[in-house]
Formats: sequence, C-alpha cells, structure tokens
Amino acid sequence: MREAQDTQRSRATERDGAQVSTGTMREADTGESAAIPELVIISGMSGAGRSTAAKCLEDLGWFVVDNIPPELIPPMVELGARSQGNVARIAVVVDVRGRRFFDNLKESLATLDAQNVKRRIVFLESSDEALVRRFESVRRPHPLQGDGRIVDGIAAERDLLRELRGDADLVIDTSSLNVHELRAKMDAQFAGEEVPELRATVMSFGFKYGLPVDADMVIDCRFIPNPHWVPELRPYTGLNDEVSGYVFGQPGAKEFLDGYAELLRIVAEGYRREGKRYVTIAVGCTGGKHRSVAMSEKLAHRLVSEGVETVVVHRDMGRE
Repeated sequence: MREAQDTQRSRATERDGAQVSTGTMREADTGESAAIPELVIISGMSGAGRSTAAKCLEDLGWFVVDNIPPELIPPMVELGARSQGNVARIAVVVDVRGRRFFDNLKESLATLDAQNVKRRIVFLESSDEALVRRFESVRRPHPLQGDGRIVDGIAAERDLLRELRGDADLVIDTSSLNVHELRAKMDAQFAGEEVPELRATVMSFGFKYGLPVDADMVIDCRFIPNPHWVPELRPYTGLNDEVSGYVFGQPGAKEFLDGYAELLRIVAEGYRREGKRYVTIAVGCTGGKHRSVAMSEKLAHRLVSEGVETVVVHRDMGRE
C-alpha cells in the first residue's frame, strides 16, 4: 500500500512538472527555474513607523503584506516565483502582534536562505521617549504592556526583538524623523535611480452637486462664461471641440490655464520631495458639463507633459 501511495505521489509530481529540492525554488511547468522574488522583511518597535515604511515600498511597486505569520513567508515567496514575473518584489511586516508565531521567524529565514532568496531585514527603531509620546498621542496601549505601563510594554518588546535587530540589514532610528523624512530614507534605499512617481487624478465636477471629498486642490472655473447659455453648444460637453474652443476663447481662460499649470508644476516638485505619491485636483464649474470638463482635459495634458502620470475623471458629466 505504501509503495502504491509513493508511486501515485511520484506520478503527481511528474505530471505537475514541479519538484522541490534543497536550496532551490520550485520549477515552472516549462522546466526552467522560476524567478525568485526579492524579499524585504519589515519589523521593529511598535510605533516606530513600520506602516509608513510598508506604504512607501507599496508605492514603489512592491507587493506588501502586513502582519503575516513568519511560517507563511516561504510559501508566499514560492507563489511569487510562480507568478511569471508579476510579483518580483515582496515586502512583509512581521511584528509582536503575531508574537505566538514570532519564534518561527528564525526557521523561516533559514528556509529562505536555503532557497537562495535574496532577502533583507529592515528594522525600525525609536527611543523610549519618542515611543511613549506617540502612544500617548493616539491614546492606545502598547501591544505588550498588559496591565502595566507603556514603558513596560516597550521594554518587553525590545527584549523580544533584540536578536532580530542584531540580524537586520538596515536599522532606521525614527526618534527625530517625521513621516516625510522616513519615506525619504526608504526611497533612498529602495527606489534605486528611479525618481518616485507622482500620480494625479484630475476630476471635473459641478459645484451644485457638492465638492469632491477626496480633493487635494480645488479649481473654480465659474468666472468663464457658461456655454450652457449658448443654444448650439448646450447639448454638448467640454469634450467637444466647439465647446472647448468657446471656453478657451474667453478672456482670461488661457492665462488661467497657464498660471495654474505653472503652479501645479511647482506643487508637483514639492510633493515629490515630501514623498507624496498621489494628488487629486478637482476642477469645478456650475454643472460639471462644459467649462470644468474642457479645463480638466487641458490641465491633464499639461501634467502629462511634465512627466506626471495622470488620470482624468468627469464626475458629473451626463448627470443633468
């Protein structure tokens, strides 16, 4: 019976075209070695900025998983290797929230090393004073303080993480860093020569339907005469050439576009320096059909010419 089961398992393995051997990742169906994803493990003190570091890597194109049990890291890397290059970089956050699994981390790291996985450990550190201040500001207990004080939880966490800190490839002390400075440090380590991309959404809207709640900047085009009052233009939208020509043929319209495009160029440079990746620019007129649509299209074209990845959304067009 056992021999028959072994034979069945052997045939299943041959049929799947995959086999595991020490020191290698599974092979693809083509027989070629799978591309092993790059791995970053983010850990460190609670309140030291792990979430910010993870979000930074996510913005740089990494596949990020928060609070994963350590024993699941090797299977995740293996699944990434089977993705045919779609998951080339994986970042996982491991912390004391999963402390019952934490003892398995050393075993998982050994498994990854045996599979020739390129991995780095990033450890976020901070002073006791800074951590206490942060926990008190959000009025939340430390995960390990139990019935004690915040400092007791911090001391217990330091003791638990001492060995991992010693094994870390990169230790970042965030005691005196703000969010933007931490993002800059992560960018410096992981963005390579690539400049972090800024992505913009230009959204036309009608003021009579309310302001977009997610707008970072709001532009008001209601100073431009309304094509709605031109009978032959009323049925059309700002996507129509005649409507757009009418809008930008009005006094001040082109100057307004030029001035705001220059302002956004300056703002975009500042956003990049501060590590801001996404911006939503809301362009409004009365109904969101003519002026705001035409202005949004032209403004988005200017942003694209400045190297900003831009999406145009016409929220209220067709709503009337």
